[in-house]
Amino acid sequence: MSSNSPELVLGPILRYVDTSRATIWVETDADCTVEVRTSTGHSGAENTWSVHGHHFAIVQLVDLPSGTVVDYTVSLTLSDTSASEASAVVKAEGTLRTAAHDDALTVAFGSCRRGDTYDADRLDAIGADGLAGLAARVKEQDAELWPQLLLLLGDQVYADDPSPEIKTRLRERRDTQKDPELGDEVYEEICDFEEYTWLYKESWGAEQVSGLMATIPSCMILDDHDLRDDWNSSLDWRKEMEQKSWWPRRIVGAFSSYWIYQHLGNLSPSELENDELYRAVRSADTAADREKLLSDFSLKADSEPSSARWSYVRDLANTRIIMVDSRCSRDLTPERRTMLDESEWNWLREQALTTDARHIVLGTSLPYLMLPALHHLEQWNEAVAQGAWGRRWAKVGEKLRLALDLEHWAAFGKSFEDMAGLVGEVVSRPQPPASTLWLSGDVHCSYVAQADLGELVPNNTALYQLTMSPFRNPLDLPIRVVNRLATRRPVVRFLHFLAHRAGLKDHPITWQAKAGPWFDNGVMLLRLEGETASVRVEHARTGTGGAQELLQTHEMALTP
Repeated sequence: MSSNSPELVLGPILRYVDTSRATIWVETDADCTVEVRTSTGHSGAENTWSVHGHHFAIVQLVDLPSGTVVDYTVSLTLSDTSASEASAVVKAEGTLRTAAHDDALTVAFGSCRRGDTYDADRLDAIGADGLAGLAARVKEQDAELWPQLLLLLGDQVYADDPSPEIKTRLRERRDTQKDPELGDEVYEEICDFEEYTWLYKESWGAEQVSGLMATIPSCMILDDHDLRDDWNSSLDWRKEMEQKSWWPRRIVGAFSSYWIYQHLGNLSPSELENDELYRAVRSADTAADREKLLSDFSLKADSEPSSARWSYVRDLANTRIIMVDSRCSRDLTPERRTMLDESEWNWLREQALTTDARHIVLGTSLPYLMLPALHHLEQWNEAVAQGAWGRRWAKVGEKLRLALDLEHWAAFGKSFEDMAGLVGEVVSRPQPPASTLWLSGDVHCSYVAQADLGELVPNNTALYQLTMSPFRNPLDLPIRVVNRLATRRPVVRFLHFLAHRAGLKDHPITWQAKAGPWFDNGVMLLRLEGETASVRVEHARTGTGGAQELLQTHEMALTP
């Protein structure tokens, strides 16, 4: 093998898989042709395209046999090699399993994962990694037992609080560049595209999880730490950030890298072909042209959320999975504050109401149904911040909102009510789905909550909030105590009283925690088979010799 042979920087990462198609994402260190060949005789090839010195390709495989275990290899050939000299070199091997029309579906999900190392000090500090534990299990399992999908529900990377190793690299880069825009405030934060690539390489390139990413198809959605804590929590927060000289650079780095590393793999082959930006980037003449396209797109997506859609749908077996952007598409105008702007909300309604799937899964990084006391606290806070107790209390409410991260669906009251109404429509149909489930993360604790829409809506559909967080980023002990208190009846009653004092009425939807909260790193596995749904909660621990493994904590049926 020649010394100038191209190499894989990151990947292969298996992204979209259905009954006959698959997409495989890679990053390489040079312009090259990426070819994927399978044990079933199928193949696909793509030329890489470059941005800021990084080279990417998404290879599509089509006409695969359904319900089949398929081995594959990834080969690279230098783009500037003549046909007579071309020699594809196998750089990686992997295995995937295509979906079957009548398959049961197992979805592994969670959020909030630091990409830190796995040495003894970091294992002691932040614990075993739920994804590393899942990877170890999948490596030993028969393919028939694998999850069919991995949902990463936000905070795949921590741009505002990177690992100690990346902070060291940032300090070295800052000292070299002497950039006057980057003061102490963001000295150890990620601020541009190059630095974001470090995060993704650290997170998904580690030996402990790379095999999982190459084997199990993945869906992803963004949340605040992909950019910065409290992102879009309020209009005041946005106005403050827009005054920062470094903010546009952060936006461009965050959105450009998210589009490449996360979003493109969420799309099916046909959606990729129809994506205008993807076509423009691939056909651009130079890397500078591609960088300009992504920069313009990123800044517009931030200032005009309706110009970009990060939400998407996956249909598998008898299940529709609707991944909802509950962070970027917000309308923060005080008089019409909503979690989703009008365009995004209309899209969500269409996806939920135009399917006859037996299970509807709503993936939203932020939990729709919080632990009861926290829900009432966020209700009260929104009303006070909006002026329910006068101007002085409004300022207090805004400060509390930012200090306590009070920015979930409960803190966007109109959107909370709209979601309850939409689900009411879904389950009131002549043939309602067997289950409608919200899958979420963000809050660094895990729980299962059962919901009820009241006597006016038939109770034939199982309604549950399934919250799994963190994969690997546990809460400090004092905040764990607060979360436990959030389930205690006296605390719930007091905060419910406060919400009423702020002029709020009770919701048509009620709910209660059926299991949890738990606070350890881990993963949830949702099983959907025929008319039934069940969930299994697994938590991570460090076993013999530092091996990371999962142990079952809880299992329960969601449907009768």
